[in-house]
Amino acid sequence: MVANRTLDFVGRVSERAALDRLLANVRAGQSAVLVIRGEAGIGKTALLRYAAGRATGFRVAQIAGVEAEMELPFAGVHQLCRPILDRLGRLPEPQRVAMSVAFGLSLGEPPDRFLVALAVLSLLSDVAEERPLLCSVDDAQWLDSASAQVLGFVARRLLAESVAVVFTVREPTPEPVLVFTARAGGWRVGGGGGPRPAGQRHSRSPRRARPRSGRRRDAG
Repeated sequence: MVANRTLDFVGRVSERAALDRLLANVRAGQSAVLVIRGEAGIGKTALLRYAAGRATGFRVAQIAGVEAEMELPFAGVHQLCRPILDRLGRLPEPQRVAMSVAFGLSLGEPPDRFLVALAVLSLLSDVAEERPLLCSVDDAQWLDSASAQVLGFVARRLLAESVAVVFTVREPTPEPVLVFTARAGGWRVGGGGGPRPAGQRHSRSPRRARPRSGRRRDAG
C-alpha cells in the first residue's frame, strides 16, 4: 500500500473532477464505492492512477484482477490484504481463523465466505482508523468469484470508515462477475462527453452512520 504522486493527465475533466470530489468526501469521513465501466483501452486504468496520485494523506491499495487466477479462490482479496496481514491478530477469533485458512496460513476446512468477508471489512476499517484508505481494483471482471463476493460484501457495508473503493470493469463482461456492483455508483466511460451514470454513488455521511464505539465487526 503506497501513495503515488499525481500523474500528468490530459482530458477527462468531468471524470477527474468527480474523483476529486469522492476523495474529498472520504477525507471528511464518508465512505464511497464507485465502478468505472468501459471498453478495453478507453482509459479506465488511467483514471485509477489519477485517483491514486490525488489521494494525498491516504493509504492506497492498488490491485488488479488476473485472468489466470480466476479459478483460485480468494486470490484477489489476498492481493488486497497481504500488506496488512500483520493486523490479523486484532480480529475476532472466528474471522482470524477463517482468513488464515483462506490464505493458506493455517490448516482447516474450507472457510465460511461470510467470515472471510467480515475479516476483510474489519481489516480495512482498522487501517482507515489511522488515515483514509483508497482501494483501487482494476480489471474486476477477472476477479475470482470468492473475491468478487467478498468485495461486494465490503462495498455494501461501508459506512463512515473513510474508505473509498473504486473498481474498473471491462465491458462487455458476464453479469455474474458483477454482483458486487449492486449498490455501488458507477460510470460508463465513453469516447467523450464525460462520465455517463450507471447507478447512484453509495456514500454515507457520519451523521447518518452508526457511532463507532469500539469494534462492531466482532460478530461471527
